[in-house]
Parts: sequence; C-alpha cells; structure tokens
Amino acid sequence: MFECSQGQAESLLASGCRGPKSVIVGCVLEDGLRRLCGHDQIKLTDQPNVELMNAELARQGAYSKLVQKRITASARIRNDAAHGNCDKFTEADVEEMVRYVRSFLEAHIS
Repeated sequence: MFECSQGQAESLLASGCRGPKSVIVGCVLEDGLRRLCGHDQIKLTDQPNVELMNAELARQGAYSKLVQKRITASARIRNDAAHGNCDKFTEADVEEMVRYVRSFLEAHIS
C-alpha cells in the first residue's frame, strides 16, 4: 500500500492538490502505525485511530516522545485536509509531512 499511495500523493502535489495529498499520506501513516502495533503485539480496537496507536507505541517505547509529536502534527494536517480546512497548512507543510512519513516508515517498518 505504501508505494502506491505515496506515488499517488506525489502526483497530487505536483498538480497542486495539497489537501488530497495530505489525506493519502495520512492514510499511509495510519497503515504503518497499525502494522507497527502488530509487530510490537499491541492490541488494537476494531477501529483504531492514529492518536491512540501513536500514544501506545510511544508509551511502550517503540519510539520517542519527539517522534510521537511529529506523528501528531502529521495527523493534524491530514485531519484538517479531510475536513476542508486547507487554509490551516501550506504546501511546504505537506511536503515536509511526506518526507517525514517516508523516513519514519523506512526506519520503523521493515
């Protein structure tokens, strides 16, 4: 899923669609967190959300509080975009989100 969605997101940004790109990258991040929870044997509810998975992964030491905060910031961009609040973030914010999600997944998901 990561490669397909990442490619879609990059194509959207190239066409100036920062809102849809941030939603797709946010979905990629959420999927990565879900997989990381599975790897670390963290029990999830039927419908886990980014905030809960992120907090539990940080609490169990899968990554630092700084990483947790960066994931929270990425999730906020995604949520703003999903609710039509694209004035709350810039194209540069989305580009940084893409770079961060890519590096996070490369570092934590094998």
